[in-house]
Amino acid sequence: MEQGLEYFGVLTGLLYLGLEIVQHRAMWIVGFVTSFVYIFVFFFSKFYADMSLNIYYVCISIYGFWQWHKGKAVQEGTEVLILYRRLNIRLIWGITVVTVFLYGTLYFILSDYTDSPVSAGDAFTTALSITATWMLARRILEHWWFWVVIDGVSALLYYQRALYPTCFLFVCYSVLAIVGWINWKKKGKWYDQKI
Repeated sequence: MEQGLEYFGVLTGLLYLGLEIVQHRAMWIVGFVTSFVYIFVFFFSKFYADMSLNIYYVCISIYGFWQWHKGKAVQEGTEVLILYRRLNIRLIWGITVVTVFLYGTLYFILSDYTDSPVSAGDAFTTALSITATWMLARRILEHWWFWVVIDGVSALLYYQRALYPTCFLFVCYSVLAIVGWINWKKKGKWYDQKI
């Protein structure tokens, strides 16, 4: 059953990423399902921070769907462009502080209170994923570069723990994050608005 859940999660995860690349808000619904499945996959594999991260993903999927449902699209000719934001110095500092705090807290909990065999890596990818997902919900373009790093490191961790289908999924995520960056730049439009 665990392996069947993992394969189902891989399929819905790929669908989620495809929807994210084309900026379709249904990605939040598919992301909800994928994250719910991975709560159990990661629990059984002792990736406790990733398991908790997927609980966060389930919640932020609701927030992201609401944010994306509010509008923020503009018609340009026959094409609908979804507006995106860019990082600024204030956001970079805020994201850095939050990510470092999350990493330290997660690493302490994982290394001292669980039997996680990958405390540092699990804490790193989870902390960065929390901030990157918030960036996605707020349509910040640079979230894609965060995912290239997160997904690459995650793929290595999952390979070490013999989660081969999930490793494959995260290699795909890492490559497709570059495609997502290109697509958002090509089909999106930058706008300046306080976050």
